[in-house]
Amino acid sequence: MKKRNDYIFTKCFAVFSCFILILSFCLYYSAAGFSAKNLLSAAEEIYTGNEGEEGGFFGAGDDIADDGSPDGTDIIDAYIEEAEQNRPSDSGSGYETPQDIIALMADAEKTVSDAKKKGKITERTYTSKDSTNTYKNVSVRNATSQKIDVKAVLNSKLGLKVPDNPKPAVLIFHTHTSESFMLTNADFYSDSFPTNSFKNSRNMVRIGEEIAGKLEEARISVIHDTVLHDEKYTGAYDHSRKTAKEYLKKYPSVKVCLDVHRDSIQLKSGTRIKPAAEIGGKKAAQIMIITGAEEGKIKDFPNWETNLNFAVKLQNKAETMYRGLMKPIFFAPRKYNMDLTPYSLLLEIGSDANTIEEAVYSAGLIGEVLAGFLQEF
Repeated sequence: MKKRNDYIFTKCFAVFSCFILILSFCLYYSAAGFSAKNLLSAAEEIYTGNEGEEGGFFGAGDDIADDGSPDGTDIIDAYIEEAEQNRPSDSGSGYETPQDIIALMADAEKTVSDAKKKGKITERTYTSKDSTNTYKNVSVRNATSQKIDVKAVLNSKLGLKVPDNPKPAVLIFHTHTSESFMLTNADFYSDSFPTNSFKNSRNMVRIGEEIAGKLEEARISVIHDTVLHDEKYTGAYDHSRKTAKEYLKKYPSVKVCLDVHRDSIQLKSGTRIKPAAEIGGKKAAQIMIITGAEEGKIKDFPNWETNLNFAVKLQNKAETMYRGLMKPIFFAPRKYNMDLTPYSLLLEIGSDANTIEEAVYSAGLIGEVLAGFLQEF
């Protein structure tokens, strides 16, 4: 009887200790964006178990430590680790806009007062509410007839093997190279503010440079192609496909292909949408991953499921590091040259309503995300 009473006391003490430990972290994590309510919910889950069963982790069948007490240390550590992973990044607080971007924006601002307004710009932050499928950090807008289990995809294995430096691992190119951004913070657009340019200092080449730079800082070898593929818009994908295939033949070590674009979102009213989120105290252009499926008229796309797996895992990494950076993945019956490798994606960074400052900032963030993700392989 005494032994049973000792066990009950030990069990109660362990549960009480868990609550005290969780609450002690409230002071720390509340400054990082976590509320006491969230952490108390985590503590409650520790007691009731993931599936809400009575007894939970400290039930009759649980492991007992060598001293006879329930061993809940690993559980507490797991919650602390998860909280750290989901802690909003303050990376942006130390970010400085590149000088070339500051100069471009300063020159353009001088022309705003003389510009004739053509339409309105409205800012919007896209969330999981804009998706059809959501699991934890990953949201997908499914435009196919394929059924997608985001949880199953996220938990599945990815056979990616990144080659060691100096062998190139990533190819970045731009089908619509001339796509560019607003150079002012105006709340309207005008013919005076063109969002296509053949100047690499303000088009997608500048965005690709930012991504490539972050990969190189992480010692991941990258090829950044700067060829203008859309001097004539029709046939741009054929042109970029030829370029990409030449690189893949020359550098067979390349595993990841990224075709980096910017989006264009315009309502029937003529209003243009600026997808944006505040990250680290700065405004960032939201990014959308596009991945495709072999369906309907889309043929010869054998690796689309691997691409989807890659997209889901990259999205999860991005939203863990920088919450709000990503729009829901667009999963559609499209190919867009994503059949070239099993790890090919199209990235849409912002829209023609975002500023180049916002786009460059986001490019750096997704570059950091990609670097961290590839280092895991």
